[in-house]
Amino acid sequence: MLLTSSFHRRPVLLLYLCLIALSLLFFVQLLWYLVLNGSSKGVSHRSVIGHPNLTPATTTTNTTRVKAAFVVLTRNSELDGVRQAIRQMEARFNHKFEYPYVFLNDEPFTEEFKETTSSLTNAETKYGLIPKEHWSYPDWIDIEKADKSRKDMEEDGIIYGGSVSYRHMCRFESGFFYRHPLMEEYDYYWRVEPNVEFYCDLDYDPFLYMKQNNKKYGWTIALLEYRSTIPSLWTTVKAFMKKYPQHVPRNNMLDFVSNNGGYSYNLCHFWSNFEIGDLNFLRGEAYSAFFDYLDQSGGFFYERWGDAPVHSIAVSLFLSKDEIHFFDDIGYRHDDFMHCPTARELQKKCHCDAHATFDLTDNSCFRRWVQIDS
Repeated sequence: MLLTSSFHRRPVLLLYLCLIALSLLFFVQLLWYLVLNGSSKGVSHRSVIGHPNLTPATTTTNTTRVKAAFVVLTRNSELDGVRQAIRQMEARFNHKFEYPYVFLNDEPFTEEFKETTSSLTNAETKYGLIPKEHWSYPDWIDIEKADKSRKDMEEDGIIYGGSVSYRHMCRFESGFFYRHPLMEEYDYYWRVEPNVEFYCDLDYDPFLYMKQNNKKYGWTIALLEYRSTIPSLWTTVKAFMKKYPQHVPRNNMLDFVSNNGGYSYNLCHFWSNFEIGDLNFLRGEAYSAFFDYLDQSGGFFYERWGDAPVHSIAVSLFLSKDEIHFFDDIGYRHDDFMHCPTARELQKKCHCDAHATFDLTDNSCFRRWVQIDS
């Protein structure tokens, strides 16, 4: 009989141990992938026990209403897109709750726009004109410098690089929509854009959920920003943090927007064309100081800072994770980006394709959200 010495058995034993270790590592990674992305069929196994949209009996009968409104920044020419969005919002949610709509425009709304939109809902509709000072260059902007910057960005093929109105829109959404007189009576807002789609029935009140659970910001899609639109944004943010450390609590979400403790920006942001938020957070001292600091730097016009990274960075600096809510149950599409819940229980109220949800793509920041500890 052939015998092997302990000296010869040792490499074999080490080989077996390495194989076992590699196998365990593979299964751990596989399990983590399934937790983040769902099964091979795209269906998540994340727990939905106690989810508010699965217990409609206690919510649809609740007559409590929050001081909240939908806010729609739009033009008269976008009436068809607004009509589409409102019809879906009413069918999916608001015919049960009748929250008001606030429409804002940098030009007066036409009678056709008012008559059409008001006919789509039993809720109150309000129409506001944006003050000129909220949709124009502030005094400190060098207009020639801004013009040259736009021209350069347009030549470089940067999306909306040459647009003046887009810059006014981003600045308005970043620092002024919540200051409009029509918004003063409300504590919460739900931003709605023309041409968006809502795929899932909501049988509970997200506004009330936000209030009862101390949530300050809600989102459905998170993705990467175009670096070329914000070259100096993070440098400006770091300067703000150094000047106003009192506004940045230790229990924040900095790790969502930075992979290295704040040294650089990882480009993750919540896509703000859908957001449900606490207006008093935006009106608060921290966010007010933050917006004013960014605004004075001129980046909205010398570059092309979007309201999405501005809101997202502020939310990440000033709030903890338990104050931010992922509305997984709200199926939503804007342009080519779509969120669809992957949990089977939530899909029963939706008509979107869970396999096509943006959360599972490489450009999504959903994984980053999941990985961060509260």
